[in-house]
Order: sequence, then structure tokens, then C-alpha cells
Amino acid sequence: MRFRRGRTALAVLAIATTSVLIAGCSGGGGGGGGSSPSGSPDSGELTFVYLGDANQQKAFNALFAEFNKQYPDIKLKAQGIPAGNWADFSNTVATRLAGGQVIDIIQVATEGQRLFASKGVLADLGPFIEQDKAVVDDYWADINPKLKQFNEEFASGPNGETLFIPGGFNTMGMYLNKSVFDAAGVTIPADGNWTWDEYLAAGHAIKDKTGAYIQAAGSSYFGDAMPWLTTNGASTFNADWTKPTYNSPAAIQSAEMARQLVAEGLSPEPGGQFDAEAAYKQGKLASLNGGRWPVLSIRNLDMVADTVVVNWPTKTTNGSPVGWDAWNIAKNSKNQEAAWTFIKFLMSKDAGEYFATIGGTIVPARESVAKSSAFTDNAPEGSIRLSEAMSYATPIPSIDRGAEAQKVIEEAWLTIISGQGDAKATLDAAQTKLESLVANK
Repeated sequence: MRFRRGRTALAVLAIATTSVLIAGCSGGGGGGGGSSPSGSPDSGELTFVYLGDANQQKAFNALFAEFNKQYPDIKLKAQGIPAGNWADFSNTVATRLAGGQVIDIIQVATEGQRLFASKGVLADLGPFIEQDKAVVDDYWADINPKLKQFNEEFASGPNGETLFIPGGFNTMGMYLNKSVFDAAGVTIPADGNWTWDEYLAAGHAIKDKTGAYIQAAGSSYFGDAMPWLTTNGASTFNADWTKPTYNSPAAIQSAEMARQLVAEGLSPEPGGQFDAEAAYKQGKLASLNGGRWPVLSIRNLDMVADTVVVNWPTKTTNGSPVGWDAWNIAKNSKNQEAAWTFIKFLMSKDAGEYFATIGGTIVPARESVAKSSAFTDNAPEGSIRLSEAMSYATPIPSIDRGAEAQKVIEEAWLTIISGQGDAKATLDAAQTKLESLVANK
């Protein structure tokens, strides 16, 4: 988003924060609503609920101020819920709705979309889409078809209702320190593509010539495990998230690759006090890995001109996880028309350019914006590759019991890269736990 994408990543949080709420989610029930949309499209009060705390309030105020330049009579109020994960957040929101609290729009990252769909608290957006078909068609035509496809596959209502409009997203890439690569005599791939073997060779050359690590070691679901899995044709679950696949031969090989980096001294031991940003600035680290969110740190470090974004190295195929934020309207909203006006604003090219220009931490959904100077100015060379990665990206699997699944996945990955457990045995044990979570959702 992506979640804690970062992954994280929600469009409006991108205005003020360097983290991204990214993706890790689930399945079921849905939207619909028998009555006509309520309220006026040009006025009213809207309550906007998001996962987060009061620290993000300035970000939302900036977003709303931009919106109010066009619609001064629609008043928005953001309300953060500081839940620990999307399951807790969705349950809290559903409980408040059931208790009579009126909520108009709920901001939901990939991890929570299926879970919210299963609660039956969201309105079917079909009637709104039909009334503004030209506007929505223009949006669909300007985003990667995969994003629209993923929205339909993983976030529809039980009868195919459209419950969400997808927004900005995050994929994974590598931000390379040109000075470190130059000092080691290692050529950065001109087309942004390289193999695992080429990456290992680069890591050894960099270590031998400069003493720098090629990357930091980590165990996050989105930012560490999934990139290695997807570039080997693997994932944590199958395509429809009904069956775990965390102990497949390809997944085991991916975990062994991540461990190899640590074992051979190309990455520091996980944990501890390693400061990746400081090391990157000092030439002691050759890459910062992430979606769009590292760009803010790169700017703060005055390293934009000395950085290039490339794809994650591959074993069998280009790969990346992807998580995206999404917008909806609650069934009990008394101002559904005004809420739809706000969602249309979020779909607009103007809003996309605004987010990109202020240095947001997500990739704009509109490809025209991602290719524009609003996104590429004051950003590392190759940043457009983050948008292009959507064409081969895998939605981060997010089952109903997503928070528990993420814990299992990350603990197993950390065990392996720390050298505390054999990859196959560790992933076999994690697989059994994940199968239990699917069976007892």
C-alpha cells in the first residue's frame, strides 16, 4: 500500500509518512444495498476511517484541503483506528457500524479487502459506476489491467459486486548506490534485469573491493520473503489463496538464497542495530530495497542522482509482490453521493499528480501519471520500473486469518536467514501451521 507494506502503503499516508501500510488479507461475504444512494453529490459531511493514529492527521488534512478546492461544501473528517493489524481494524470498524456509528468511507489496503468484503458492511459501487461510466472507464483505461483484474478477483462481493475502487500500489525493486557499484567495478544492468547468480557475483565483488554489504537482511513478509519467492515462481499460497505453498521446492530454494547472502557475509546478520540508511549514505551498503517508499529517504540523504532503481534479481522469472489501497462506501453512509464524489476525486489525474508531486510513498495507479514528471522528477533513475512491475506482480496472499499467517511466515523466514533452522524443515513446519489457519478460518 503494502502494507505494513513496508509494504505498506496507503495513498494519503504517502503524503506525510515514509512507511507504507502494505499488503499482507482474506475472503467472503459482501456488499449490496437495496436503496438508492443518499445525500447530495456536492455537499455534506463525511467520516473517513483509516488504520493509523493521530500522527497521520496532517496528511489527511492536506488531502482534504486539496479536495475542498473543488468541493468546498463537502466536509471530511478523518478518524484513525490504531489497530495492530487489518483483522483487528476490520472487526473494530464492523463493531462500530453495528453499534450505530455512521462511517462513510473506509480506507483498506490489500490485506483487509477480503476481510471487509466478508463483513457485509460495504455498499455495491455498481450504481455509482454506471452513473459515471465515462469517468470510471477513463480511469480503468489508464491503469494497468492487472490492477483492475486483481480488484475483481480478490475484493469483490459474494455475487460479484464491486465494493472497492483500487488506488495506488507498491511493488518491490532495488535502489542501487551507483558509487558503491562503480568503486567495485560492477556494472549495473542497463535494462534493470539480472539473475540471482549475477547478483551473488556482484555482492562478492562489492564486498571484496569496498567492504560494503549488497543488501540488509530482513524477514518482512512483503519486503523480504515475497520478492525472493516470486522471482523463483513461488509464493506462500496458491493463486486463489485456498492452499499454502510455503514449503514448495521453489520456496525452499528461495529461502536458501536469502540465507546464503547472510552466510557468505553479503548481508549483515539480521537483527541488531544495523542502520541501513546511514550505511547507504556512507557507502557501506549497496542497495535499499523497497517499493516507492525509499524515495523519501533517498531525497533526505541527497542521494537521488547517485541512485538507480532496478528489478529484483531473478531465478526463473521477473517477480514482485504487489499491494494496493482501495476505496469504498459504507452501507450505512447517509452521504453516499458525496462519498462517491470524493472517490472520483481520488481517481482523477489531478489527484494522482498531486500525490506524486508531494513525494508520496506509493506508485500512482494511473500509468500516465507514473510516466510523467510528477512521478519521475526528483526521483532515482529507473523509478518507472516500479510501475511496470505491476504487469508481472503477484498480489500478496492475504487470507482471512492474515495477521496470524503473516506471523508464521515471518518467523519461519527469520529462523532460516539467521541460520537457526534448516530451510526445508522450517518451511514444512510453517506449512502445517498455515494449513491449519486455512482450515479453521
